[in-house]
Amino acid sequence: MNDQTQKHATGMRGSLTLAGAIEALLDPVMIMLWLVAMATWFHHDFDKALDVRLIVAAVLAFALTYPGNVALTDTTPTLVGKCLVTALTALAGLALFGYASAWLRDIARRELLPWFAALPVVLFLAHLAARAAIPRLFALSDVQDTCVVCGVNDIGAGLARQFETNPYHGLRFIGFFDDRSPDRLRQIGDRPLLGNFRQLGDFAREHRVDRIYLALPMATQPRILNMLDDLKDSTASIFFAPDIFVTDLINGRIEAVAGMPVVAVRETPFAGVNGIIKRIEDIILSGLMLALISPILVAIAIGVRLSSPGPALFKQRRYGLDGREIVVYKFRSMTVAEDGASSFTAAKKGDQRITKFGHFLRRSSLDELPQVINVLFGTMSLVGPRPHAVLMNEQFRKLIPGYMLRHKVKPGITGLAQVRGFRGGDDLDEMTKRIASDLEYLRNWTLSLDLVILLRTALVVFGDKKAF
Repeated sequence: MNDQTQKHATGMRGSLTLAGAIEALLDPVMIMLWLVAMATWFHHDFDKALDVRLIVAAVLAFALTYPGNVALTDTTPTLVGKCLVTALTALAGLALFGYASAWLRDIARRELLPWFAALPVVLFLAHLAARAAIPRLFALSDVQDTCVVCGVNDIGAGLARQFETNPYHGLRFIGFFDDRSPDRLRQIGDRPLLGNFRQLGDFAREHRVDRIYLALPMATQPRILNMLDDLKDSTASIFFAPDIFVTDLINGRIEAVAGMPVVAVRETPFAGVNGIIKRIEDIILSGLMLALISPILVAIAIGVRLSSPGPALFKQRRYGLDGREIVVYKFRSMTVAEDGASSFTAAKKGDQRITKFGHFLRRSSLDELPQVINVLFGTMSLVGPRPHAVLMNEQFRKLIPGYMLRHKVKPGITGLAQVRGFRGGDDLDEMTKRIASDLEYLRNWTLSLDLVILLRTALVVFGDKKAF
């Protein structure tokens, strides 16, 4: 049971718990308080109009960052990236409303610069403080909800493990219900078996159980309906964690089609607003990059032409979004230019086809720079799974389960697999690790994750010993 499955099964991110409220409100509150602190430090006099605009800027930052807001279970690198994205969003909000209302004339630059420079640190420290305080608040106030899990199986055991080990759920797991005897329940461990399914209703009423999680196969529908009937006069909240979550979810969620609920099992993370945000990110950053690196592109093109006969650029056919073929641009680093569809041989260490100048380009990943044009045209993204040649796709889609799922998003110039060192070559073990990282990116995408990957790319690209 992976992390994404656990989030969907427990409903943590969408619950109105203390932890959920802090996740949603901490960033906008800290943005506003820190701006007030900076203005106060510089002896700025606040008026009502300025107070309103402060709130608007904080609300804007909240609205734009909420889809990828900081989770209490985020790792430290992800937390750093999300704090940076939130700070940039807040600055954009200030600039938007500031220029529109001449507000920036009221706030001196000497106040705005230290506010923005320190904001990521302020947000980071605030989240660390929240993570330390929430478990203590639960312990002192005794506001945790009691919960039980019906069904001792992989999903039920995964839920119980999350309740026991994650201090931010605000839930106290007290035991399982199952019709089988304890000696037949290998997943139960040392956790208590409170009774069978027929005893659940009476137990929930007598012990004032707050939440009941049904981790039962969908094939047991009559049994589930009987349990729901028994629980009609109970005040417990009931959650269904069906066995569909055993599969490898890609952006799994619940939707409605003409009022009929459906469960998305595998879907692109860039449906709806996320797709617009991702495209805006690509247009702005790729446009800025082209403006900055255009002299470098010209210099590299001249170097390629002078180093060996042939064109500076070459085109290769690769799979893009939804498995459709696209044309990818690269600086030529070899004496050959295979199209990737009718002929392709992956580069290997000591490959005689690579020119001396091409070796430098590949080691530094500068041969990939023309793909910024692909990003601007919309066939690629700055961050995403690296596109593979058509022949390589046809080879590995038969060997690695879930290989083609990476094409639910546009391919990227860099990606999670690349910053982890899984790049280049056609080794099956390395390719399997790359695909696992690509699918992890699809499951966990946020704007801040993109920023973290871009920053890590800049740090590791010149020191990558696997590039050849």
